[in-house]
Amino acid sequence: EQAVAVAGAVIGGILLFVLIGTTAYLLWKKFCCLLSYEKLTSPVKTNASAFFQNQTNSETQLKSTRSRSVPFIIPPTLHGRDWINMTNEEQVQEDSDPYMIPQSGPRSSFHSLAGAYVVGTINPELYKFPEDKSETDFPNGNIGRLWFSIEYEQESERLLVSLIKARKLQPPADSCSPFVKIYLLPDERSYLQSKTKRKTLNPQFDENFVFQVSSKMLLQRTLKFLVYHVDKQKKHHLLGQVIFPLKNEVLSGDNKLVIWRDLEKENLEPPSEYGDIQFSLSYNDYLGRLTVVVLRARGLKLQEEGHAVGVYVKVSLMNHNKFIKSKKTAAVLGTPSPVYNETFSFKADQTELDTASLSLSVLQSIKGEKTLLLGRVVVGPFMYTRGKELEHWNEMISKPKELVKRWHALC
Repeated sequence: EQAVAVAGAVIGGILLFVLIGTTAYLLWKKFCCLLSYEKLTSPVKTNASAFFQNQTNSETQLKSTRSRSVPFIIPPTLHGRDWINMTNEEQVQEDSDPYMIPQSGPRSSFHSLAGAYVVGTINPELYKFPEDKSETDFPNGNIGRLWFSIEYEQESERLLVSLIKARKLQPPADSCSPFVKIYLLPDERSYLQSKTKRKTLNPQFDENFVFQVSSKMLLQRTLKFLVYHVDKQKKHHLLGQVIFPLKNEVLSGDNKLVIWRDLEKENLEPPSEYGDIQFSLSYNDYLGRLTVVVLRARGLKLQEEGHAVGVYVKVSLMNHNKFIKSKKTAAVLGTPSPVYNETFSFKADQTELDTASLSLSVLQSIKGEKTLLLGRVVVGPFMYTRGKELEHWNEMISKPKELVKRWHALC
């Protein structure tokens, strides 16, 4: 009885081992099939041909409804085969020299379907670069657009400016012969000038200019482009300008920035007694946010000139003449015409706009001395302001979410 029990246990163990091994083999074989393509027993000739034939016939329909997918196929092995012609202008391969070139017969876009089969499609729309609309998207009232690039060489301390092109210039006459003057502010006494392009509203300049400026002073400088038109009497007419501060840019030898800016008209009126300041206002009624963009100032009466003199703007939000919050720009050194281009936002409920106001103060700071007030302007509702300041505030309210830009005289 003991011998029979032992024999039965041995046989049962062997059968269990065989069963486990067989199950493991079948699972392994199924797993390998999932990880590999199943090769067809014969080249797909009719199905693939029919696929591309149907795709060709319906090409126009696909274009009108959605972007046409491109078939993704597994090509046949090219080694040891040659090409022979087929009746449907496609070609199949035969064993021959692997480096032979097909001698005759037209070739379709899918010149070999033998041994190839479709495994899916690719949507070309997913791989397109975003369209650059800078050449076509010109807003109403646009007077032209300028393209340029800037690069800074640290070792030689040179600022490289490439003037590329201008588009859609608006000259006073039918013909236009434009050229560009380039300044590196605050120095307005010297400039570099491009060549004049004859009889074109869309000049292509492709000229390079070099300014020598130290790395310490670079971020305090501002590029100014003045675009002129030369008439038949050799008189110069200013078409527009571009002001580009360098303080917010990352400039290095490996970082060449290509930039475009819309031209804006220059304020030809003489500055007021204490100077002028330009800024934009915008109010978002949905978010309850008041936005101020401090752009530039001009004609400031500095108490002392020099690189140690810093000029900045302090923007304060008031309500019922009570101080709520203030923010200030970075100081610009040594110029009566500083450029800022800084944006500030304040929380202001729509119901508070009738009692709120903004105060912009231009201040001069000198090392070791007190801060001096150079001028101030207040914009707000009828309760606090009149004239241009009231008009600016009312226009901001009537055009929600739109930046309204104006010049104001300091007092």
